Amino acid sequence: MEIKIWSDIRCPFCYIGKKKLEAALEKFPQRDQVEIVWKSFQLDPSLHTDPNTSTLDYFVKIKGVTKAQARQMFHGAISMAEEVGINLNIEKGILANSFRAHQLIQLAKTKGMGNEIEEALFRAHFEEARNIDDIEVLALISESIGMKGEEVREKLKSDAFAYEVKQDEMEAQNIGVRGVPFFVFDDKYAISGAQPVEAFLETLEKVWEERKPELRIFESDSCSRDGNCN
Repeated sequence: MEIKIWSDIRCPFCYIGKKKLEAALEKFPQRDQVEIVWKSFQLDPSLHTDPNTSTLDYFVKIKGVTKAQARQMFHGAISMAEEVGINLNIEKGILANSFRAHQLIQLAKTKGMGNEIEEALFRAHFEEARNIDDIEVLALISESIGMKGEEVREKLKSDAFAYEVKQDEMEAQNIGVRGVPFFVFDDKYAISGAQPVEAFLETLEKVWEERKPELRIFESDSCSRDGNCN
């Protein structure tokens, strides 16, 4: 079974959704036969990175609310994150464009390390307040999962994998993805958002059941166990 996941490193619900899918897979007997394919999606391609601006300050500015109001608006996401073991660091999170992070994800996918880099990037952005648009930071993050930092530095200084990022975004547009996270199971069923673990598990089971070939019996000359032949 293949699960395609469109997500953005800047999206807290994408991180939460990842954890919920993983929790569902832990309960799914055929989890070893499930392949996860990460797809790039930028919520705000025009966002300018500013290491001196926190996620909270940016939200206050664009929404025209107070910090107290912003914290209240983030309360739901923070609570959901805590339920799956994530500590969202909204106060100190660095405002950063995610395009380079997506290029790194595309590179990691060629090495079979898509899941590992996604987790490392989410953790770096939301829990460690690191700048995911900084090439040196991204190189260090990649090294933490066993990738070669020098190769990452070289690729991110060029347009390497920019095409793949854009292709993922175009594919999302073609199938009508309007927000993330967006999960597509075997190109048949989709889940939008960080749904409950039970919703993921139910979809996994449904898709797996439908993958079983239908047993069709064609009658012809045969013998039965009681010795009768016809």
